[in-house]
Amino acid sequence: MEKILLGSTGIWATRSGFGALPVQRLGKEEAARLLRRAFDGGINFFDTANAYTDSEEKIGMGLADVRKDLFIATKTGSTTPDGFWKHLELSLERMKTDYIDIYQFHNPSQMPSDEMMSCMIKAKAQGMIRHIGVTAHRLDVALEEIKSGAFETMQFPLSALSSEQDLDLVRLCKEKNMGVIGMKGLAGGLLTSAAPSMAYLRRFDNLVPIWGIQRDSELDEVLALEKNPPALDEAMLERIEKDRRDLAGDFCRGCGYCMPCPQGIIINNAARMPQLLRRAPYQSYITDEWAQEMEKIETCINCRACVSRCPYQLDTPFLLRQALEDYRAFRAEHLS
Repeated sequence: MEKILLGSTGIWATRSGFGALPVQRLGKEEAARLLRRAFDGGINFFDTANAYTDSEEKIGMGLADVRKDLFIATKTGSTTPDGFWKHLELSLERMKTDYIDIYQFHNPSQMPSDEMMSCMIKAKAQGMIRHIGVTAHRLDVALEEIKSGAFETMQFPLSALSSEQDLDLVRLCKEKNMGVIGMKGLAGGLLTSAAPSMAYLRRFDNLVPIWGIQRDSELDEVLALEKNPPALDEAMLERIEKDRRDLAGDFCRGCGYCMPCPQGIIINNAARMPQLLRRAPYQSYITDEWAQEMEKIETCINCRACVSRCPYQLDTPFLLRQALEDYRAFRAEHLS
């Protein structure tokens, strides 16, 4: 599989990486098998986070014996030195390794403090981590972090829907000799094929997309595309433009940072239900069980905790109300 140099890190990463957030939804044995299949298929770059429940543990189960042949990026969301060291030790223990290739601050709301940067620098000096990275969802925060010169990699949402401003971020990282890790390559599952985003992002030689994979079919698609990389031709560009028209405006990416909801609303699916109904097989979403889940939106108390946690600054309660109205009409029409 083709590899690229990830900025100044010295890491030669495969052009497609494995995003391990979704494997937390699988049983341990199944997750370990899928991760190992990805490695055996040629993928050498795996991204996870302390916050992804047992994802790190599953990486340890599936990949510990081939640790020297791959690269692992993980994250800490801690804002205190004590929490930082606890997260780091736990990540090392879970993944059965004595070092992490790229240790990232997990979506900080602003540039990390000098105190937290000192923790990163100390961990690197001790050999516990090899490179310092950061993840961001907001462009303004990401640009501040890139310009600081404090990081070797930037992880940011990038897909065929990315704006020119987003792509300027990738170009700026190139100028700074920073590697870019692209998350949300399928816009939280709303893009139904990896090919357009892969072709769109493959133009950049400092960028590794991490595809969120939880099924063999998804892994098969990525591996097949890596064997025969898609060309960004006129037909592909037309499909990208159609996706952009269909997904214009505010929409939920399904990242789940808004969760949990005090009323039990499954926000990260409910808020994007209009898109799921039209961009995926809808039958599984118009069941009585899903109807009951969607009706929980009526219990929303507008506490706006979801708004404060949304990295995209969406008015989530408004999106939920819109989604419920649309869902009722769509379900009635398709059950009639």
